[in-house]
Amino acid sequence: MRAKVRVIGIGNDYRRDDATGRTVARNLKKRIPPDTEILEETGEGTALLEAWRGAEHVFLIDAVQSGAPAGTLHRIDVQTQPLPSSLFRHSTHAFGIAEGIELARVLQELPPRLIVYGIEGGRFDAGVGLSPEVENAVKETEARLREEIATLQDFPMRQDSHHA
Repeated sequence: MRAKVRVIGIGNDYRRDDATGRTVARNLKKRIPPDTEILEETGEGTALLEAWRGAEHVFLIDAVQSGAPAGTLHRIDVQTQPLPSSLFRHSTHAFGIAEGIELARVLQELPPRLIVYGIEGGRFDAGVGLSPEVENAVKETEARLREEIATLQDFPMRQDSHHA
């Protein structure tokens, strides 16, 4: 049986701040309800349609470049507004997240709830490690996601993975 709540972290571990979504996803594995599914994806638009299939609540996290200061957090409820294409204008994919979401909207394959968290990146050059501003935004995003997920569940949050 597929999870009711799914978190999808997007990114590339070897392009500095582009690893943001995957970092959030990995960190959330330590403190989430047991029936919340965590996935990591590269951000290829059509793969996302399959990644969220069957989930009721989807949270997608990715690095963005809109010109805002590094570490700026954007939260978009895709059911109530289109995903601003300016956030994902520098995607390395010809068919990226924004295109995948809009294709799913046209095909009526969006999950009932799809929230996108975009964290403004500062460095996307080759290498590993997040910039300090993005590292702070990752922590804030994790806290917000834990709160949002908790409101969807009827049971307490798991505190540490070694206690499970």
